[in-house]
Amino acid sequence: MAERRFERILIPVDFSPCSEEAFRLGLSLARLYQAEVLLLHVIDTKSLRMLNRLGLAQPSEEKGQIKRLRHHARLDARRLLSMEEAKGVAIRRLLAEGVPFVEIAKVARSEQAGLVVMGSYGGSVGSVEKIFFGSTAEKVVRTAGCPVLTVPLPGRPVSRSSKGGA
Repeated sequence: MAERRFERILIPVDFSPCSEEAFRLGLSLARLYQAEVLLLHVIDTKSLRMLNRLGLAQPSEEKGQIKRLRHHARLDARRLLSMEEAKGVAIRRLLAEGVPFVEIAKVARSEQAGLVVMGSYGGSVGSVEKIFFGSTAEKVVRTAGCPVLTVPLPGRPVSRSSKGGA
């Protein structure tokens, strides 16, 4: 039997295919270590405010937008929890609002997660912000205070920085 190192595994999801793959892997690790899973979704309020500032949404509608996003997050979380791989694993759902990497790091510390398992990229791949400030996963690696396992989507080509021989 595996040595019990992780009592709590935090799995932040944005419900992208990559985060769902991380959820599957995190469940396998939780089963191996007999760990509790913390399934976290963060409603990105910074992005909502940006849409409001750009005039793509009305500031007066922000509460309604957050309410709808909470509802969809609950539905998507139920879908993940109904997966066959989730059966028999202790899972606690958490929902937060704010800047995703900040909230993930806060939860990792406050819940004393032994490991964070997350997708290496999410729904907003290729944004200008990512180019200048790094991905959410990179920021979580720097701020979580515990090991972070980033999971790529299977079948995604691996880019090689060098050409030719090893």
